[in-house]
Amino acid sequence: MKIVSQLVSFQSAATLDFIDITDRVQEKITESGIADGLVNIQSLHTTMAVIVNESEPLLISDMKKTLEALAPESREYAHDNFDLRTVNMCDDECANGHAHNKALHLPTSVLLNVVGGKLQLGGWQRVFAIELDRSRNRQIALQIIGV
Repeated sequence: MKIVSQLVSFQSAATLDFIDITDRVQEKITESGIADGLVNIQSLHTTMAVIVNESEPLLISDMKKTLEALAPESREYAHDNFDLRTVNMCDDECANGHAHNKALHLPTSVLLNVVGGKLQLGGWQRVFAIELDRSRNRQIALQIIGV
């Protein structure tokens, strides 16, 4: 049994950016030399999700509308009231309550099979990192386990 940990770094473009990371995950699996096992794909951010879904532009547009309806950016969030909030603050803090509330509805990780050195996906399946906040540097952690 072999365990390989890798990071995938990238820049997101905007709120609700669906970033197809499938090929980058596959590259890391290939580099690992693991032929059969599992890969856990995990966001290292509270406002970035990881999902498996179809890469079809109209569907992605529909998903963006659904997420925005669940937690509109225009809504007032206590998390964004910096006069009241005193924890988990940083120098460049932004109002992102909407992003955290969108994250409630999405997973932070997915566990997928590796078979014959390849990510096992269905015909239309792709792995996406979804930016729920704003353009920024992001990282996805991979743990590839197998033989």
